[in-house]
Amino acid sequence: MSEYPLRDKRVLITGAARRLGRAFALACARAGAEVVIHHGHSLQAAQDLMAEIQLAGGRAHIIQADLADAAETARLGAEMERLGPVDALVNSAAIFEPLSAVQTSRDDWDRHIAINLTAPFILSQAFARQLPTELPGTIVNILDWRAVRPPADHFPYTISKAALAAMTQSLAIELAPRIRVNGLALGAILPPGDASVSERILNRIPLKRWAEPGEAESALLFLLAGAGYVTGEILLVDGGRHLA
Repeated sequence: MSEYPLRDKRVLITGAARRLGRAFALACARAGAEVVIHHGHSLQAAQDLMAEIQLAGGRAHIIQADLADAAETARLGAEMERLGPVDALVNSAAIFEPLSAVQTSRDDWDRHIAINLTAPFILSQAFARQLPTELPGTIVNILDWRAVRPPADHFPYTISKAALAAMTQSLAIELAPRIRVNGLALGAILPPGDASVSERILNRIPLKRWAEPGEAESALLFLLAGAGYVTGEILLVDGGRHLA
């Protein structure tokens, strides 16, 4: 890929104000993209991110929407159409709660499905509508190794991500050839604060280490700009965790 593979591209990243979403936004900005920063309830963090991108000579906008609310998600889709054209959509926002199937209430279930699955669906529809017919587009759904080998833990999160993986492949067929749709399934990227928990996680990873954030960023940039003949793929960046 060139030094600026996303030059003259506009990329909307959900959940971009914090954690991995923030890292993805900075990586896209460094690659030359104009970044549309979505946040739900992190205005200051979004403003700090926009300032950092602009200080480095990049371009950024901020859009707020609570993805647990279908009406606000639809408003975000309308904002994307107003801003357009948006060349790429990264569905990164998610919630991840340590609930078993027995512990999961109906409200827990609905909240995970709304943010982790319904929002990417609504935004993917809006993305396809706003993209001019002469332009190619790219959607990347941020998944998890659990989506391809579901364990029992984090039950509503796992089910929502497995469904998002299925939607990724279905949309790849429906939106081809103009729009490529892929998934990036991540493993142990950001260590927890608890050292004992961290050690237990590493014992289950064949490569026996945490990923560097840059490894996830490089994988995202590959799917956005370096994988022109790839669609419907779920790229696992998990140190082999799904094999263990």
